[in-house]
Amino acid sequence: MIKTLIARFKQGYRTQPFPPKKDLLSQRYLGLPHVSPDATKADCERCKAVCPTGAIEFIDNKFTLDLGKCLFCGECQKACLDNSVVFSRDFHLAAKERQDLILSSITDADAKKIAKNVKHIFGKSLKLRQVCAGGCGACEADINVLGTLSYDLGRFGIQFVASPRHADGLVVTGAVTENMKLALAKTYKAIPSPKLVIAVGACAISGGPYIDHKETNNGVDSVIPVDIYIPGCPPHPLSILDGLLKIMNHKTLKFHPIKGGGRHG
Repeated sequence: MIKTLIARFKQGYRTQPFPPKKDLLSQRYLGLPHVSPDATKADCERCKAVCPTGAIEFIDNKFTLDLGKCLFCGECQKACLDNSVVFSRDFHLAAKERQDLILSSITDADAKKIAKNVKHIFGKSLKLRQVCAGGCGACEADINVLGTLSYDLGRFGIQFVASPRHADGLVVTGAVTENMKLALAKTYKAIPSPKLVIAVGACAISGGPYIDHKETNNGVDSVIPVDIYIPGCPPHPLSILDGLLKIMNHKTLKFHPIKGGGRHG
């Protein structure tokens, strides 16, 4: 026991601050992309040709990039000759509405708003049940990382629980395969109202690389309503944490359905 305490003392404080310092993110990290207001149809066609999920389109004379489909592979940035698409190191990606994930040369991603506040409903704690609805394991791994010493999700009052009966919300990963569709619907139904649904990763938002496959349902909102979308393939743990904290800190509320009052004091 003494040796363990001595070893822990030598380790020092390992939990990183949030918001993090910029140097904590790898230089190779691809975060929130920015679309140039001068992007042309020719630029769009070059980027569109290399996009594996069809996330890039030219609609109404606007270069559009759908973060819900984007795998953050960076191929469009490599193919672009005029810096029409540039990926930043910004991990703030979460959005309340699905359409808010569609960036264009006119609208800016920073205009995304998340209209949620769970504090007066759930108090200072939020219990979540996680469901892998046909994921590859990458998004699930980054969610699990949040429980480690480095991120320490519990310090924010957020915890993952084993039973949907004990949960305030549902965190879903994966493209929602046919085999998981019923299980997801039953888990959602088992969570007491009011409740939240959080879709994490490109697969959970749009089907990701499996869009329109006969064995998938193109994301969570084809089966149950979604309150917040966190894009990425997989999202960085900081992006997931940022999304979870946003739903706890904003002032307006729109749950489905709303019944009863506070749960955790």
